[in-house]
Amino acid sequence: MIRTTGSETIYNDVIEKIGTTIDAAGVVMIVVGAVIAFVVATVWLSRRDSYVYRRFRHQLGQAILLGLELLVAGDIVRTVAASPSLTTVAVLAAIVFIRTFLSFSLEVETTGRCPGKARQRRPPFDHERPGVDTGSACPAMRETAAGAPMTRPKRNKDPAGSGA
Repeated sequence: MIRTTGSETIYNDVIEKIGTTIDAAGVVMIVVGAVIAFVVATVWLSRRDSYVYRRFRHQLGQAILLGLELLVAGDIVRTVAASPSLTTVAVLAAIVFIRTFLSFSLEVETTGRCPGKARQRRPPFDHERPGVDTGSACPAMRETAAGAPMTRPKRNKDPAGSGA
């Protein structure tokens, strides 16, 4: 099927508008997420909650991650659907590589683990008990559900070495 120049131009314009809309949604997501994280952190500070900075960074990082995902999607729509040439695909690959690296870095920064690793059984912090860090990488900093610091169970050592 041979396309006419007029319909091809309309198609490219529509794809460009869709890509721009997705980009705008990504930027809005980052800005709104930053504002929400700031407001929530201000409330936490007024209540004198602990770990405010860590929780603020976590929320801000998640907003940036979602915004980056939308920006990458917008680039893909515009590049692949509109006029895929070797140059535009190479530029897209570079942009996606940089944004993927940023997303990877933010994921490690906000969750404390590499993407693809098994999630911890508990969330990084307990929203029902603010200030209790249940997901700390340092076992000495974790607290049990009762609020007491976790300690290693003591082993019963048989001085005779009989094992019974």
